[in-house]
Amino acid sequence: MPTGVRPPIPPHRHLPAPRHSPPPELSPSPLHRRPLVEHGKMPALNEATPGTALDIRVEDFLDDKLHEAADLDTLDQLLVNVETQRNQLQSQLDDAAKQLEQARHTALDRQGSLQARMDEFHKLQESIDVRVQVAAASDAPSEAIARLQEPMKKLQAVELAQKYLSLLQMVERLRADARSHLPESPKAALEPYAQLKELTIRLKGVPGSGELHLVGHVETVTEMLWKEMKKTMSAELDAVLAKRHWPRVDPETEMDEEWMSCFEKLLDLQMPEIVHNTGLVSLLPFDVMASIFVSEFRFHFLSDKPTSSLQAIGTHCFPWFLATIEKWEAFFRDNLGPLLATKFGNTPVADKMVYLDPVCALITCMMPVMKEKIHATTSEATANPPFLSGFMSQVMTLDDDVRQRFNYDGGDVENGWAGLTADVLDIHFDAWFRVERDFAMEHFEKTVESHDARKIDYNYAVDGKMKPTFAAVRITDLLRTVTTKYERLRKLKHKSRFLTGIQLDILDGYHDRLRGSLEAYQAMTSTLGRTLHGASKEQLAALEGTGVLETLCKVIGSADHVANTLAEWSDEEFFVVLWEDLHAQDEGRKHQAVHDDPPPEADEMRGHGQNRFEAGGDDGGIFDETAAAYQMRRKAAEELLVGALVESHTKAFRTYLHHVQWTTVGETAVLDDPSQLSITPELDEPLRVLKRNLDFLSKALSTASLRRVWHDTLDKLQDMLWNGVLLKQSFTTLGAAQFAHDGAAIFSLVDRYVSGGSTALDALREGMQLLCLPPSTEPSGVLPDGASAISLKEASDRAFTSNDEARKVLEELGLDALTPLNARYILQRRVENNENIGW
Repeated sequence: MPTGVRPPIPPHRHLPAPRHSPPPELSPSPLHRRPLVEHGKMPALNEATPGTALDIRVEDFLDDKLHEAADLDTLDQLLVNVETQRNQLQSQLDDAAKQLEQARHTALDRQGSLQARMDEFHKLQESIDVRVQVAAASDAPSEAIARLQEPMKKLQAVELAQKYLSLLQMVERLRADARSHLPESPKAALEPYAQLKELTIRLKGVPGSGELHLVGHVETVTEMLWKEMKKTMSAELDAVLAKRHWPRVDPETEMDEEWMSCFEKLLDLQMPEIVHNTGLVSLLPFDVMASIFVSEFRFHFLSDKPTSSLQAIGTHCFPWFLATIEKWEAFFRDNLGPLLATKFGNTPVADKMVYLDPVCALITCMMPVMKEKIHATTSEATANPPFLSGFMSQVMTLDDDVRQRFNYDGGDVENGWAGLTADVLDIHFDAWFRVERDFAMEHFEKTVESHDARKIDYNYAVDGKMKPTFAAVRITDLLRTVTTKYERLRKLKHKSRFLTGIQLDILDGYHDRLRGSLEAYQAMTSTLGRTLHGASKEQLAALEGTGVLETLCKVIGSADHVANTLAEWSDEEFFVVLWEDLHAQDEGRKHQAVHDDPPPEADEMRGHGQNRFEAGGDDGGIFDETAAAYQMRRKAAEELLVGALVESHTKAFRTYLHHVQWTTVGETAVLDDPSQLSITPELDEPLRVLKRNLDFLSKALSTASLRRVWHDTLDKLQDMLWNGVLLKQSFTTLGAAQFAHDGAAIFSLVDRYVSGGSTALDALREGMQLLCLPPSTEPSGVLPDGASAISLKEASDRAFTSNDEARKVLEELGLDALTPLNARYILQRRVENNENIGW
């Protein structure tokens, strides 16, 4: 195609719109992504001038729609579409212009309204400022307020007086209303009384009510009304009782209808007070009926009569109190039991025996006068320590009798009645505790200083049981007595004071004495101790013979007795519960905040053995640490006893070890009967000492302790005979038989006192058996009973061959305690082996 001539328009492309018409709003993106220069039909867009931008867009549109001549046939349709699009766009543009104009008008209107309101506010603010300035410059408001203050006060006073008057009228009306219903209808009287009571509570809750006389007046009226109501109703019952000559009636009679009716009216009157009171309330009709008993009690026991003395309280006062209740027990239960069950059965106090059981109700009415008597007696008894100690025990017994015989709970269903003891000890516990502690410590000192305190009580138990000293037995009895003093107390702080302040102090004191006894023994028996501390002739003489054994047995028996007693007590219910309570208290103390003040008993426990309670776990016992300390003293004394026995035996066997010759009997000396052998003369003294020691210890120690001590002692004795005779001396056949015969005497003596005790000497026994092998297998009169058929030569040859062969020899001989090395040492002690005698 010639240059500058356009190619023919494809038939499917459309013709562009006329130049004078605006081009349709088309997306420029496709045109820029597909420029016509790519087809080689038009120059690139970047070559066009800015003045022809619209022409270029039209030309691009035509190029895009008209590609070939056939596109001209759709030119009309294309024009119609373009015109339609233009009309739509023009319509949208007109709508947008219209909406814009409306928005402008609306904004202008709002702006004008806001400006008008701002102008109005500024004018109002200016007006207020002007009026404030005028008011501040004027004295009229202050003068007006000053003039109105006095009338306002008078008006308030009038209003207050009117309210006071109305309230007083209401109070008087309620009181009169309550009085009008008595004594015929106590239930109806309770309604105005309840309103008056509620009014009192509300007035007391008003701020500043404490300064108002009206509040006190209303409260006084309420209390007086209640007393008047109870007095009125009680007077009716008093009249009924007077007609029946109460209490001079037969305890087996029944109450008549009038009597029961008066009784029921008093219960109805008191019902709200009982139900809504968290404390213990004595029943009014029982107060009326028990008043004669209270008067009689005061006449006998709170007057100047002989029955009011301190000594008569346990012999007259307490028995009279219990006897009076027992006398009328059946009368009250039979007549009033069903009535109380009906009245209180479906109330919040239905589980309290003081309201359901007529006898408990009677006890409640008589308890205040008994408390008065006990407090008066206690105050007087503080100057008489012996009486105070016994008196507190009597009060605890009275509490137990009231609880057990009459099932009295004191209104506390969960914990039961605390008792008169708790009331007394809340005030006088320190005085009583000092008395009990002084008595206990004085008894302790007398016990340990008595003339027979350090003597062994051989009659305390049968043979085979540990024999403590008299002091140890009496001290455990003293501790048990102290337990009876406080085991019935209810408060943990009181029980812990007795435990730590008396019992643990006594146990610690006696433990220190046992430790001091051992330390004194060590000082007297050691060279260094005698040099530093010295020892008198009497002290040294006391340690001669069995004296040293007795000294140590006293400590062993005493420590063992106390430790075993404490272990038994730790399993008793009282001490188990006390331990759990102390442990729970300790855990609770640990969970307290760091800055919280600890309870008073915490400081008291600290320094008095509190670590004993903290150290144990839930499975521990209350006396575990103390018992362990006594067990340590027993073990230490047993170790010293073993040392004393070893020293005694060493001295006794000294001649036997160094002066007996086992080869002087001659090689050809033969006895026809080995049983004719006598004990070596040098063994007589050792056997006497052994027998003396065994005889004494078998009476003083228990079987278990005796076996422990002698097992260690015989082990040392075996070492002494093993190294000092068996492996040191040379033996002929007859000498070996003599040594074996001596050994049999020792074994027999030990087994006589300690069953099977010679098993501790098995190694020595087997060594003697091996030592006594015959030179040949020919019969010999000196062979001991049960001698083996193996000869000395055969055993020696095989033992020195190898360890395995030596073990076989020992096995054939039945010697289990010896080793091959020991066997060779023993065989070498025979003269026959050393002289290489021909076999």
